[in-house]
Parts: sequence; C-alpha cells; structure tokens
Amino acid sequence: MHNHQDLDPLIRMAAGHYQFEAIHPFTDGNGRTGRILNSLYLISEGLLHQPILYLSRYIIKNKSSYYFLQLDVTVKGQWKPWILYMLTGVTETAIWTSEKIKTIKQLIEHTADYVRKEAPKIYSRELVDIIFNQPYCRISKLDDAGIAMRQIAATYLRTLRDIGILKEMKVGREVLFIHPKLMELLKGDSNEFSPYRS
Repeated sequence: MHNHQDLDPLIRMAAGHYQFEAIHPFTDGNGRTGRILNSLYLISEGLLHQPILYLSRYIIKNKSSYYFLQLDVTVKGQWKPWILYMLTGVTETAIWTSEKIKTIKQLIEHTADYVRKEAPKIYSRELVDIIFNQPYCRISKLDDAGIAMRQIAATYLRTLRDIGILKEMKVGREVLFIHPKLMELLKGDSNEFSPYRS
C-alpha cells in the first residue's frame, strides 16, 4: 500500500482492504478491523484529518456485492469492479458524512438559540458546545472546562434537562446527562432532527 506511490491512495486502499480480508488474519473481528484500517490509511495519506469516513455503513448496506466482488478478485482476478465498488463507497459515504456534519451543525445552532431563549441565565456558547463534544456529559466536564464549578455545573445540566435538551441517567454512582437528539443523529440514517418543545 505504501510502495506504489504512482497509484492513487484510494485505489491502494481498495487493494489493501481486499488483501487484508483475503488473508483474514484473526479468528474474529476481521471485518471491523479492515474497515478501521481504511480510515487510518486515508489519514496516513493525508486524505482525512480524522477517522470520520464510516465505510462500514456502505459495506454492510451492500454486503452481498462486497463478498461477491471479493470472490471475483480471488477466483477471476477481477480487480476493476472491486475497486469501483470501493470508490463508490467512499463517494457515497463522503456525501452522507458531509450531510450528517451539516445537520449536527444545524442542531448546535438550534440548541444555542433554544437555550438563549428558554434559559438565558445559564446560556453561554461554551456550555452549548461542550454538550456536543460527546452524546453525554458529566458534571465534571463543565468543571474541568472552566465553565462552572461542580455545584453550579450540576444546576446548568439540570436546567438543560428541564427544558428538554438533556436526559439525566444514573449509571452506578455517577450521573450522566444524555443528549438524545445528538444520539439519534449519530446512530441513525436520518439527517433531520425535530425542534425542541417550548
């Protein structure tokens, strides 16, 4: 994959992915590992800055073609259809990911407007941004970020819960504040979200 610099990195990725899957080095987890290696390879080649190209979605959705085309490479040496399949996967996944990112940015702006309107006393852009770092938030996260000390941070998160942005969940002795709309966007195929209710 690294020796043939005359070939486009995406073609090298497709060939490398086939070869990894054909070798099948592990007793379990080859598919997941192979798909993760795709993203890591694209990062190493400077085509991605973060591993956000989730090719697994495309491969799983088109699983029968995935296996059929791999077998065609193994049995008949038919590389072109396999490489085109992978390039189509990269294209479709990049478009889907761009739309997903755009929708998450829209949700961030919608959330900022909603907090500004419904809870102006606690509103800060830093508070809104931090609840989008992950689909859940801990009280300590606000404290660590310098947004608010622990007791006030708990009040902020409970206010966001009360206005319908977060849901509080006890996990062992810890309290987590889950962000359901962000979770739905990250998990689902949809690139839409419903507005918060006043």
